[in-house]
Amino acid sequence: MNTLENIREALPGYARDLQLNLGTVLTPAGAPGLSERQIWAVALAAAAASRNASFTRDIQALAAHHLDAAHVSAAHAAAAVMAMNNVYYRFLHLVEDAEYAKLPARLRMNILGSPGIAKADFELLALAVSAINGCGSCVAAHERQLRQHGLEREAVQSAVRITATVHAVARVLESVGGESAAGHSRAA
Repeated sequence: MNTLENIREALPGYARDLQLNLGTVLTPAGAPGLSERQIWAVALAAAAASRNASFTRDIQALAAHHLDAAHVSAAHAAAAVMAMNNVYYRFLHLVEDAEYAKLPARLRMNILGSPGIAKADFELLALAVSAINGCGSCVAAHERQLRQHGLEREAVQSAVRITATVHAVARVLESVGGESAAGHSRAA
């Protein structure tokens, strides 16, 4: 199994900041306001949204020490449903025609109502994926929900910092050979 250190070492020298950040943001000290379970669920949702399958498998293997099956499933579910919702709601925002927003979406989003984990935790995952996918409407909506659930701004910021770092690492690893750290370790 890959370790976090293997993943960090697989990053090229120009991504030193990512190496350092990845070592920090996935710890309780580096992600104030979040539990270890929340940290790793956000990391997994962000990895799944990054579209780097090999890296996602590595993060899921590491997250398995911190997450139960429900949280693993929820992380993947958030990446899936938000991939759809982010396109739809970004369209509603960008089209500049309020009439579209009055039409029913007619898209199934049942997971939002019954995610199988705490609603606040699922909102963190939805926020992470929405940030990656660049849907301002969804980011704002999920941030509001998190605040209503009592999460402090520092916790929300921690989730976005994890998301930004995990996404950047996934993209860099993909660009240097389309492999995860496991592939780089075998090649070394």
